[in-house]
Formats: sequence, C-alpha cells, structure tokens
Amino acid sequence: MTRGVENFQPTRLQQALSTRGLTQGQLASLIGISPSTISKWMKEGAKHSPEATTLERLANTLNLSVEWFTRPQRSAVSAPLFRSNAQALKTARAKLRGRAEWLQEMAQLFNQFADYPEVKLPDFEFREPEAISNAEIEIAAEACRAMWQLGQTPIQDLMLAAEGAGIIVAREETEISAIEGLSCWVHDASGSRPFVLLSADKANAFRSRFDLAHEIGHLVLHKHVPEGPAPERHSLMEKQAHRFAGALLLPPETFAADVRIPVSLDSLLVLKQKWGVSVAAMVMRLSALDLIDDTDKLNLFKRQSSRWGRKAEPGDDKREPESPRLLRRTIELLVGAGVMPTEGIPRFIGLSERDIEQLAGLREGYFSKAPEVVELATLRVARGDSRSPGQGQQPAGSTTNVVQFPKASR
Repeated sequence: MTRGVENFQPTRLQQALSTRGLTQGQLASLIGISPSTISKWMKEGAKHSPEATTLERLANTLNLSVEWFTRPQRSAVSAPLFRSNAQALKTARAKLRGRAEWLQEMAQLFNQFADYPEVKLPDFEFREPEAISNAEIEIAAEACRAMWQLGQTPIQDLMLAAEGAGIIVAREETEISAIEGLSCWVHDASGSRPFVLLSADKANAFRSRFDLAHEIGHLVLHKHVPEGPAPERHSLMEKQAHRFAGALLLPPETFAADVRIPVSLDSLLVLKQKWGVSVAAMVMRLSALDLIDDTDKLNLFKRQSSRWGRKAEPGDDKREPESPRLLRRTIELLVGAGVMPTEGIPRFIGLSERDIEQLAGLREGYFSKAPEVVELATLRVARGDSRSPGQGQQPAGSTTNVVQFPKASR
C-alpha cells in the first residue's frame, strides 16, 4: 500500500485553489484523479494525503513547489477589508485574499534576513464604526500626516510614505476590476504589521493614490473592529475610509486655500495635478468640508459627466502610478549582499518565479537575469536564528520544476 506525503497541509491546497481560481473538480480533471479524492485531502489531510508522484503533478499544475504544500501557515491574519462586499464577488475576494496571504508570507520570510521600516500608524482603538465621528476621522488623518512628517502640502509619493511607515504594499494586475484593493493586519511573534494589496488593472495614478489612502484609512480606523461586519456596517466603513483618504490627501486648510470660489471643473483640473487627486475626489472633499452644498456638488458631477464622462478625466495620463519599492529592493539587497542567490529565491519562498515578480514589483524575467542592486532594507547582521535560506526551506526530496500556470503536467 502506497503512503501519502507526510505533513501535507490541507489549508495550503485550499489556499492554492482559491488563489488560482480553480474548483476541486477542475483541479481533479487537470491532474487526472477523482474530485472525491481531493475532497478527502481537503478534509482529512492527516489521514488521506496525496502520494509523492500525485503531489508533484498537483504542484506543477498549480505552479507551486512540492515542499510548499507541507509548510504550516505562519501567522494570524485579521480579516481583510475589501472595497466591495457583494456576494457575487465571493470567489474574487477569495482569490485576492490568497494573493494577500502569499504577500504576507513572502514578506515574513524575507524578514528573517532584513529589517523593514518600523510601523508608524496612529492607533485610536475604535471598536464600533458607528461611534466614529467625521471629526475623529479628520483627526486620525492629521495624526497620520504628523507621524509621517508630511506637513500640510501635497504628498509627492504616497506609496513611498506608506512603505516608509512600515506598510507592506503590493500593486498588481488582478483581472478583478470591481475590487480596487484590500488591507489587513498580520500578527506574529515580532508584533503587528499592516499589508495592502492594490489592483493595477485600471492603470490610473490618481485613482491608485486614492485607493492606497483608502486602505490606509481602514488600517487606522478599523484595526480593532470585530471581524465579519454586516453589509450595512461594511458600507459605513467604506464611507469612513473614503473620508479618511480625502482628509489624508487634501488637508483642510491648505487645500481650501487653493480652491477658487465659485468652484469650476477647469480650476479643479489645475489642482488635480498639484495635489495628485482626481476631480471627482476633490468634489467630494469640498462637500465634506462644507465648501460647496449638495446642489453645487450635483451640478459639478452633472457637468463632469456631460463634458468627459465619469470613468476618465482629462490629465489622467500625465502622472505615472506610484509603484511599491520595499519588497523589490529587499530582494535586490539580499541578492547583492550574497545572502541568497537569485535562483534560490523561488525555492525559498515556494511560489513560482512569476508570482514573486508580481507580488514584489519585480520586472518580468527578473530571475533569468541578474538585477542591479539598490539598497533599502537593513540586513540582519547578528541574529540568534541565523538560518540560511537553504535550511528548512528548500523542497524536501524534490526537484520539481515550476511551470507557467495553468499549464498542467501530462
């Protein structure tokens, strides 16, 4: 009787299926087994696990290392907050949650060898969204600016500021345009760290900046809110994160001083380039600050829709979207310092080369050509657990080649 692979982790298989967007039946068809067998692996991993040859086919199909399926998941993760809570997007949310979990684990593995910036976010311990006032949201955004030493002027690079405050950010094409991003806190022995995953599908710098500011709002305002908010509470939390984003990007006094009254679309287009915020978001901010009334707001949106529609604005192409740097430069630092070879990184992480390139903001094909080295993170020079990347993380007894997903082994 053949034996299954020891230490197989059913949660890893569930995570892989969600992230790859596959059902148990689809995976069964790809690797040539029955759906009921996969169901047993998922429910009874300790008693029923795949044989070595079957696991290798499964790993190749899902474009993951064999050894990755035997690793226990690492840390407690707070429930991510999504920009959409629609039931129709349940599968899409599961896919993005899986990507976020891969981002978190990759960052934690690199953190064994390099220190990230200290987390600098104000902690207000709000536990009930209904109890958060607009005034408190404004105070929270101002506290964030003060902690990051941003002053009251336009933020030139919000992504850089966020990463400098210890937030791990990934921005990648998700093929899920209805969800602009998600955020969560990860808790481990070293403390808590915030993570953000942003969609790059719309390739709009102004919207992407606002999306990041929105997620920072969730991290600050809703860190202590119990998981699983009801639909009506989720809607309120979204509005609060929107208000925070506007307050963070457009501080009341300096932004108001730039606004010409009566407000026109043409004057806002000028301010759009200065502040890095869309006209639509500025209109909402002006309303929040009571600089325009509801009639003014409605008229501005009507004129906007008449002149150029609601999906795009003039000047959208004049600014490049801000890109994350922290993980990319951490990898470059580790490679440049000889801590690990370029080709060893996918084996160390357990993900495919392309998954790592996308999550870390590396150019496609990075692992096939040596990169230039740019220092950012700080190496851990002296550690009690100075384990090398090859100890306890290399695939055990396997030299499986990871192939382009979703191509299956034949």
